[in-house]
Amino acid sequence: MTQRLDYAKQSPELFKKLAAFSQATHATSIEAPLHDLVNIRASQLNGCGFCLDMHVKEATIHGERPLRLHHIAAWRESNLFSPRERACLAWTEVMTQLPAQGVPDELYERVRTQLSEQEIIDLTYAVMAINAWNRANVAFRTEPGSLDKAFGLDKAGLA
Repeated sequence: MTQRLDYAKQSPELFKKLAAFSQATHATSIEAPLHDLVNIRASQLNGCGFCLDMHVKEATIHGERPLRLHHIAAWRESNLFSPRERACLAWTEVMTQLPAQGVPDELYERVRTQLSEQEIIDLTYAVMAINAWNRANVAFRTEPGSLDKAFGLDKAGLA
């Protein structure tokens, strides 16, 4: 496999700005457990092994139940997610895989029944952030688990 660039080292200022933007999305109206679900689902859809690994470990550290983690990929068929979580997962999917015709009105209205206007905006920024990280880590093939110690993810006990 061809060695890829280290985008954090090559462009540290932009990396820091993306990290700051991403961190800012964690200090919003979207609660941490929901943020974890969003990060995992977007990372699954984008095929980002590094981010999927990282966010499953974070969710584990945050106390998420293992069975729910296994069900995220099949959330529509699972009875383990609340209507609010389902709305957020649906929004994550449509914002990650934007259809040619844009966000359907039906989905937008469903999300509005579960989230406030501020929460929809905050969720949108959170999805934007994880999609940016997914794209960088997929492009440069960042190795899953390679930063566990640096990020404290070894505490998850999932090595």
